[in-house]
Amino acid sequence: MKLLRTHSLVASLCATLCFTAFAPAEVKPAALFSDHMVLQSGMAVPIWGTADPGEKVAVSLNGKTVSATADADGKWTVRLAKLKAGGPFEMTIAGRKPGDAPIVVKDVLVGEVWLGSGQSNMEFYVSKQGPGHAPYGLLDEEKEIAAANYPQVRMFTVKDTKSYTPQAEAVGEWKVCSPETVPNFSAVGYLFARDLNQALKVPVGIILSAYGASTAEAWVPREALAADPQLKPMLDKLDARYSYFKDHPAANDADAPPSPQTINSRGGRPGPLRDPAQDQHQPTVLFNAMIHPLLPYAIRGAIWYQGESIVGGPGGLLLYHHVMETMVTQWRGLWGEGNFPFYVVQLPGQQNVSNNPLVREEQAKILSLPNTGMAVVLDTSEAKNVHPHNKEPLGDRLSRIALANVYGQKIEYSGPVFASAKVEGSAIRVRFTHAAGLTAKDGPLKWFQIADADQKYVDADAKIEGDSVVVSSPQVSAPVGVRYAWDNYPDTANLYNGAGLQAAPFRTDDWDAMPPIAAQMTAK
Repeated sequence: MKLLRTHSLVASLCATLCFTAFAPAEVKPAALFSDHMVLQSGMAVPIWGTADPGEKVAVSLNGKTVSATADADGKWTVRLAKLKAGGPFEMTIAGRKPGDAPIVVKDVLVGEVWLGSGQSNMEFYVSKQGPGHAPYGLLDEEKEIAAANYPQVRMFTVKDTKSYTPQAEAVGEWKVCSPETVPNFSAVGYLFARDLNQALKVPVGIILSAYGASTAEAWVPREALAADPQLKPMLDKLDARYSYFKDHPAANDADAPPSPQTINSRGGRPGPLRDPAQDQHQPTVLFNAMIHPLLPYAIRGAIWYQGESIVGGPGGLLLYHHVMETMVTQWRGLWGEGNFPFYVVQLPGQQNVSNNPLVREEQAKILSLPNTGMAVVLDTSEAKNVHPHNKEPLGDRLSRIALANVYGQKIEYSGPVFASAKVEGSAIRVRFTHAAGLTAKDGPLKWFQIADADQKYVDADAKIEGDSVVVSSPQVSAPVGVRYAWDNYPDTANLYNGAGLQAAPFRTDDWDAMPPIAAQMTAK
């Protein structure tokens, strides 16, 4: 009897395993295609998911149906023709198995979709009660939250995760903006989306994929790092350390190959060896987990707030703009939408080496790429806080760049930007673009400095004359260099244009490959 029972259990187990092995796969869209989503208007919109190999899948939206057949790996993709802004709609996704009910995705809007990425200041929540440990929360957050009744604004927040290999699925869900949901929204993403929605009167969706303390190279695909002689060494070291970790999971950190010398220059930690792929400072791990699963969701463009992690010394600092250019170029290529807009937030001031003019200078080099923009926010600085609470100007300035350059509105979108400098006797005349209505806010101009051939800068007098500023000092009779807001914490820098937009910091010299601030970084 006992033998019969054993045979019966084995047969039952085999039947279960066989059923599981050959059970039909359920038609399933990627997590991005779920209730309350926003789809991009005006371009082909990919919809994708999984099903049985060879199964035909039909996707219907607003009276139009397109279909595709799942490939040998069970993956399918359809492309909806250019959509017009509107909604709400229902999307149905149906396979061809008898009796299978179609999946119905409800409350679908069509409008403008933007990706928000970077590190903690992009994650920074509207409310200080939001998830996470940093001191988040907007200025006057109670008033902001109470007013956040914008049902056409939606946000999909990708769960923080890291991976050594590219992942197929993002974890998250679309949320409709309301006073109940907005406390856990990215503040920058929310303010940007709100301003676009109110200006354009169309739905706006934000896909928020950001990770606190992350470095730029963590967001770059492996193939790009491997093909670049400047970037490959950090990838090789990650690979060696990861392989050692897999073979020696109980090892001490000191026994493992050295950590990659990333822009953050993060070394190992005493004690047990940790999985290097679970460190957001390491190359490619965030692209794999938090960007790859989003490809190729149709987007209009991206906003980016990152840079506080550039504390690895001058070598890492000088590599930053190359990493950023690589990242932007790679993302654009993988999305297949051409040179989509990419707008960055330049770091505000802080009394800390992480926020310094050399970092801002490197950030500004992204403007050499087409269709890029930069929001200058020195006036949001907080002396001792790397997470300043005044995020309202960021939303306004980023949305202005988009409204002018993407949506064709005739508005000023940039503060004054250095154009040229000319010595006139004992003074230097500095000219700017975006200079209509130059003004000194709250008193005389501050934070201009001037130097002669001894290369020692002194504080200068600066006066506005039309679209230029004339800079001089009684201590300098033959000036050769001028700079503005060139400090970690230029909190009172006050040159603006008539649109109320702040001037970008600049310098005219490149005298020292190792200026004092870079030396501070080395000391750190």
